[in-house]
Amino acid sequence: MPIPFKQVPANIRVPLFYAETDNSQANTGQINQRALIIGQMTAAGTGVPNVPVISQGIADAAIVGGPGSMLHLETAAYRLADNFGEVWYLPLADDPSALAASGTVTFTAAPTVNGTFYLYIAGVRIAQPVLTTQTTAQLATALAALINATPNLPVAAAAAASVVTITALNKGPCGNDIDLRVNYLGTKGGEALPIGLTYTIVPMAGGATAPNLTIGLSNLLNQAFDFIVCPYTDTTSLNAIQALLNDQTGRWSWSTQVYGHAFAALRGTIGALTTFGVGRNDQHTSVMGFNDSPTPNWIWAAAYAGASAVSLRADPATPLQTVNIPGVLAPPLQSRFGLSDRNTLLYDGISTFAVADDGTVSIENLITTYQKNSFGSPDNSYLEVETLFTLAYVLRALKSVVTTKYARVKLAANGTRFGAGANVVTPNTIRADLIAMYRTLEAQGLVQNGDAFKQNLIVQQNAQNPNRIDVLWPGTLINQLRIFALLAQFRLQ
Repeated sequence: MPIPFKQVPANIRVPLFYAETDNSQANTGQINQRALIIGQMTAAGTGVPNVPVISQGIADAAIVGGPGSMLHLETAAYRLADNFGEVWYLPLADDPSALAASGTVTFTAAPTVNGTFYLYIAGVRIAQPVLTTQTTAQLATALAALINATPNLPVAAAAAASVVTITALNKGPCGNDIDLRVNYLGTKGGEALPIGLTYTIVPMAGGATAPNLTIGLSNLLNQAFDFIVCPYTDTTSLNAIQALLNDQTGRWSWSTQVYGHAFAALRGTIGALTTFGVGRNDQHTSVMGFNDSPTPNWIWAAAYAGASAVSLRADPATPLQTVNIPGVLAPPLQSRFGLSDRNTLLYDGISTFAVADDGTVSIENLITTYQKNSFGSPDNSYLEVETLFTLAYVLRALKSVVTTKYARVKLAANGTRFGAGANVVTPNTIRADLIAMYRTLEAQGLVQNGDAFKQNLIVQQNAQNPNRIDVLWPGTLINQLRIFALLAQFRLQ
């Protein structure tokens, strides 16, 4: 039986011992599934705009992005869930023509009883002691000072008379989603407005012009990033992400094969969210919809991306429902979507979440924005995120087998008589390996119906190019248990 040496020459006569190694049967390696956090820096950030760089931790994010920057706070939110996986940044500078969002808190009457004024900025509680001896102007001065002394807030504050003007550190529409509110926890949580104190809030607004993503995304080259945090939901930005990941020329194309998925979030009413959702149709992007949460949408995106990454790395096919999303504050009870509304969102490309009695937020159903095929007909083939991640896992596993075992082999037609151990494969040899690989994936709970796969698998030499193998891989991906319907057909004695 010939041994398929690739290096030791057959004509060597010098004694004695020679050895070469062959790893074609030993590869069990797995890809490192990286995350990419896209976010803006402040002037204090040391990052180079549009140049991706690996993260060294939350403290590093404050250096690269600047304290309180989008990049810094997104990283902190992401790491609350995923404190192990490899994370990279794509730092962005504010667009030169961008405008910063601003809002105001105005004290209109001083308190008649001492107490505490609880202001939430982007979900962070600012507890300001207020005294009956203070005027409204003094209250404003004290609040502005407290805001500026609070570390890692995404805003700066300035007081004039009785008005505190709050301005986003990063320019652009990201600042519009910085929420300002008082007493989020309410009296149940020990937060009540001191007697006599009155105020008005003008929400953050006026932020305009997101950074252009074109250069930054092109600088990613073919570096694999499975979990991409997208802080923007404007059409231009989402179209750039869609182009990055698309099936024809992007990361999911036959020629690139690095895959990946984008995670974004959007604040809005049911009407606004459904209008937005039906306007998107991208299987490689998910958008979590919410309303009236104190947490900005870009922190929501980072938080649920980190929570998803931990589960999807462990098993891409296990459903994400009930996975906790740390680092975000739930909308008040009256602002949460009911069952019917959430079901509507899930038919319009918007993902949903659930809230426990203690306020813990978790993923309910994480879907893509894909809803229709190229003819405009309803299509649920790419509905679930787990489908895409399972498919990527399977394709990578198949590529690993092919590139490991068949990197340097000779190809013969079925029925060719060659000695055992010869460095030759036939379509049937490859077919057997693919069936064995499928059985392995089936044992891992990633695919199903192995007998049907074996029956329908086609492996053949290309009719025009005898050096090419063509394969029809008829795999059936595993499903997820999402609905448990029970008819309680009870009896009375």
